[in-house]
Amino acid sequence: MAPAMDGLRRALPIVLGYLPVGFAFGVLAVKNNIPPALAVAMSVLMFSGSGQFVFASLWGGGAGILSTATAVGIVNLRYLLMSAAEAPWFGHVPRLKRFLLGFGVTDETFVVHATALRQGWKLNLTTMYVCNHVTQLAWVGGTAIGCFCGNLVDDVRPLGLDYAITAMFIALLVPQCSTRLHLLVAIFTFCLSIALKIGGLGQWNVALATIAGATLGLVLAQKADRRQAPE
Repeated sequence: MAPAMDGLRRALPIVLGYLPVGFAFGVLAVKNNIPPALAVAMSVLMFSGSGQFVFASLWGGGAGILSTATAVGIVNLRYLLMSAAEAPWFGHVPRLKRFLLGFGVTDETFVVHATALRQGWKLNLTTMYVCNHVTQLAWVGGTAIGCFCGNLVDDVRPLGLDYAITAMFIALLVPQCSTRLHLLVAIFTFCLSIALKIGGLGQWNVALATIAGATLGLVLAQKADRRQAPE
């Protein structure tokens, strides 16, 4: 398959999720008095779904600049972990090209690219650029439609758009649980996140559960490697 077509193939399921969720963000932004041009600019320059939703909610609630910036920064810290996880495959790539690839890293593009690389796919920058940019174009397009047509929708929840991103994450997670270790880490992280949420940690539950789950997976993987190592 041609590299560009491979990129489009990877992008298609993500696009199906980004269009409705981007639309939901556009509606939320307008309803929280964010100018449409600013909302679209955020999708172009920021390109962080959860970060943008947090920004819109805090903006509409009258939060200060420092509080908003801190909250968005904390939500987006996960991109550092994703970039670090992908780094071993990109050591030979020139810095500018790595920057352009890093700009397109999202939860979804990270999963599809990292999965392919772990399965032995020969890295092709064209494939990755096409996937990243097509998915961002879908996100920006959904945002623009939501901003300029959002006044026709009073509430996006009855349309089920708020569940689109959750469904997409589930669809991306399931293929990753190919071993007992991955399945164990996924279940542990899910249960811990719910427990922390019930315990009153609010938005911190996901970040803390993710760190704990990743740590557990690393420890168990290292123990398994030591057991399999020849004496």
